[in-house]
Amino acid sequence: MQTPPVDSPPRPPQPRTALRVTWALALCSALLLSLVAVEWRPLTGLDDDIAGTTHRWAVDEPGITHAMRILTDWVWDTWTMRLLCAAVVVWLWFRRGDDRWTAVWLGVTCLLGSLSQQALKAAVDRARPVWPDPVDSAHYAAFPSGHAMTATFVCGLLVWLLHYYGAARAARLAALAVAVVSVAGVGVTRVWLGVHWATDVVGGWLLGSLVVAVAVLVHRRRHP
Repeated sequence: MQTPPVDSPPRPPQPRTALRVTWALALCSALLLSLVAVEWRPLTGLDDDIAGTTHRWAVDEPGITHAMRILTDWVWDTWTMRLLCAAVVVWLWFRRGDDRWTAVWLGVTCLLGSLSQQALKAAVDRARPVWPDPVDSAHYAAFPSGHAMTATFVCGLLVWLLHYYGAARAARLAALAVAVVSVAGVGVTRVWLGVHWATDVVGGWLLGSLVVAVAVLVHRRRHP
């Protein structure tokens, strides 16, 4: 008597939603990058209006401007974010010895995200705002905002890792709140201090989110 064949269990559904989100982010990023590169007049006009208004506020409110400089130079600086990412990589490597691939994945993702940011700056080569009475200074090209992009993909990846490892709901919500405040706040500081156009920050947010989306898809292929 032969045992009837047993059908293999159905495979989990493909992450179609994540894939759609990734494509949407890629298209929006490419569209904004193209408009910035060709200096589309309605976009540059909007940037000028926002920059002029926020710069007047920054000059008129030195106390707030000083606080913005502390936040952008220390709390949400790109190197602060990279050091945070490096600390988590080390923690994963030693505390999650059975899943060191995730530590490597996080480190490589942050490295590639930083390199792609610098490559885009060099390719677009957008000039930063220039003021007769600047309240801060910055180097390199403007688009995309390195602060905004780095904060977005570092915070996004760390929040996703908390979900992946099943952290307590309270911890996940607290981390999400800190991430949202950090990502939004660093964008505000860059425009307020007059070192970036508003679309530089939006581009940083979009590209940082794209880095997170692609990285999560790669991780899911390894750990479905």
